[in-house]
Formats: sequence, structure tokens, C-alpha cells
Amino acid sequence: MTVIKPSETLEHKVTNLLHEGFNARAFGKYRLPEALGDSRWTDEMIVATWYMAETGEVPPDLNYKTGKSNGGFDRLDFKFLDEQEWLEHSDALDTTLELNRRGDERDKLSCDLPFYGGGMSYGSVSLNVMMARAQNSAKWNTYMSTGEGGYPEPLLEYKDHVITQVATGYFGVEEKYIQSTPIVEFKYAQGAKPGLGGHLLAAKAGEEVAKLRGSVAHVSLFSPFPFHSTYSVEDHSKHIDWIQTVNPDALIAVKVSTPHDVDMVAVGSYYAGAHIIHLDGSYGGTGAAPELAKKVIATPIELALPKVHDFLIKEGVRDKVTLIASGGVRTADDVAKAIALGADGCVLGTTDLVGIGCTRCANCEGGPSGRGCPFGITTTDVELQEYMQQDWGAQRLDNLYKALQWRLRDILRKLGLSSIKELVGRRDLLRYIGGDP
Repeated sequence: MTVIKPSETLEHKVTNLLHEGFNARAFGKYRLPEALGDSRWTDEMIVATWYMAETGEVPPDLNYKTGKSNGGFDRLDFKFLDEQEWLEHSDALDTTLELNRRGDERDKLSCDLPFYGGGMSYGSVSLNVMMARAQNSAKWNTYMSTGEGGYPEPLLEYKDHVITQVATGYFGVEEKYIQSTPIVEFKYAQGAKPGLGGHLLAAKAGEEVAKLRGSVAHVSLFSPFPFHSTYSVEDHSKHIDWIQTVNPDALIAVKVSTPHDVDMVAVGSYYAGAHIIHLDGSYGGTGAAPELAKKVIATPIELALPKVHDFLIKEGVRDKVTLIASGGVRTADDVAKAIALGADGCVLGTTDLVGIGCTRCANCEGGPSGRGCPFGITTTDVELQEYMQQDWGAQRLDNLYKALQWRLRDILRKLGLSSIKELVGRRDLLRYIGGDP
């Protein structure tokens, strides 16, 4: 690959990085590889996401809606009304998401979009990536999570839109950052690696990462599974009490994977005091997540959501908690399908990365060198991370979110709905396509 000189423009850097060494095809000002991704993130979907981040519009001749996995969201479609019954596409179509439905004294937070940014920690991604996501979250009145790597000091500029995550390794957990955040997220498990905890390679745990995490540089970091202080709903409640003592205003989000009894886990989290229950199904994660773990252990999110939604209704608490879905949510269509299956909103992770240049090459760990992504995304290498600059990334995410909101409103109007809230749990508006039911 051609070495990029510091004096070259960012546009030149990105253009070179995306086409150098590949059999590329022209796509606008940039060039993208012919063969990318997999059945879930197809080459066409990657290009379409790049287009939306470049233009702020959905592409006219690319499939930006579904992949070719032959399962999950790709086997669901909407039962749209006849065209003469469609509503007008306008800003009046409500896409807001309420995050505190408990009716307590804590902050009544909401997002202007029915999704926010999932946790990707410093160490797994560069600081520039985190800052770009935070900057865009502030612009769109939504949020992004720090992940389990701690809270880099520069994020304080956007603290009103940054979720502090407390994970099983307690990396970088400090009171001042808990006190600075509007939402504290407990990560009990993740769909990409259920029952396995987390792992950051020694090569990616450099001086700055180690300092933030309170560890030794260039030593592999493991977060255990589970919290070794939490084995019951009562223990879970004590966890939440701790945060509420440190920050009486913060909302509590609880991130769990999707075991067979996920419905019981969800209702337990509600009674422990959670405002947001975040279900993380299989098929999520970056290229650093083990393929075996994310494909065969956790329940797919499209199966977990109706189960939890229905159980919370039976318990009489569904309208008092915000149910968030992640794990293979890629597009606006996926977001709308998840909501129709029972979620109130979703978390996006990989989608953000694709918008800023991820080609799904699955080289997030950086191969033998451990330097990480050659496009400057999932890396903390001092040279590579400069390939993705904050302002450039924030502008692309702004464009991407604009296109995603447009498509969400397009779906709503074709269903005859004026608000995303009216779509929650409307499985009757979905149809199964292809194959045996």
C-alpha cells in the first residue's frame, strides 16, 4: 500500500486508502472495492452506506435496505399501504425516542432519532472515531457510549451526549466521569461474545490506552464474565444504587446478551431500577469478535425482541421501560423492523464505522502486528489513527444520520403512521419473505 505523507490532503488519504491495492470501481469521487463484506454486510450495502455518508441521501440504484443472509431481518419486509394511502413525507413524522419512562424524578431524556451509538471503547477504536461519534451525537441530540475502555478526557466537551459504560473489568471507571454523564450503562454481557467477557490485544493496549484503563502498557487486557459481584437481582439492584448515589440524575441502562431466559433477565433489570434495557443479540460486534461466538451462542435479536416485549406486557411494565435492540442492526429498515418486533429503539455500531470508511475486512485486530485497521478506525496506532480525522468523520456521520432519518420517515408514511412510537410491537405490519416459515 502506498505510504501516505502527512502533507497530503485528507481527501487524498481516504481516496488512496480505499482503492490502493484493490480491484476497484469508480463511485463518485472515491473508489470502493468490488468484493467486500459478507452475506449480512454485502458489498452493495457497504457502498450504499458510504454513499449516504457522502451525500446525505439514500442511493437511487443500490440496495441500502437488506443483505443476503437468508435469515433474520433479511427475511422480513413491511406490509406497506397502497400508494394512494401514503402520508406526505415531512419533518412532522416523529422519530423521537424517550429514554426515561419510569415516571421517576430523574432526567427526562430523549433522542431525536430512534437509535444511538453503541459502545466501542478507546483501544478498540481510535480517539478520533470516538470524538467524531460524540460530535455527531451532540448535533443530532442523541448519544454514544464510551464502551468499556474508560472515558477519554476530550469527550468531556460533549459530555451531555456521552454514555459512560461500566463493564466487568471496571476499566477506567471513575466517579468524576459517572458524575459527568447523563446515562450510565452497565454491560453485563454482549451478543457478539456472550459468556466470554472482552479481550484487547497487547499490541493495541499502548501507553495512552493503558493509562486510561489503569493497566500496564502492552499487556493483554481481559474483562471477565460476569460481574463477580452480581449473581442475583438483589446484587444488580445494589449496583444501580451505587450509581444513583454517585449521580442522582443519571439514567441507568443495562446491556445484556440474549440467553433463552432473556425475558426474565429483562424484567429483573426493570425491578432493580433500570430505565433502559439494552438487548444485544448475536451477529453484532466488529471484526475482532470471534465468528463462532457471535453466530451460535446468543439468540438472534429478531427472536429475542418479541419474547421480551410480550413478557413485559404481561408483567404490566412495558410502558415504564425503554427497550433497546442491537446485534446485527445495520440499516434504517433494520431499525424499523426491530421496533415493529417490540423495541422502542436501537443501537448502531458497525453502521457508524462503515459510514467513515470501514470496508468490513475483519482486520480490526491488525493481524500479526496488532496495529489495527489500516483505514485508521479500529486502531490506536499513532500514524494509522490520523487517517480518520474527527471533523471529517463527524460530517460523514451527520450525512448518514440524515439519510437514515429520511428512510425511517419514508417507512412510517408508507405504513400510514405519524410517529415511530406507533410502530412499537406492530408485528402485524411485517411479513415473512422467502423460504419455509
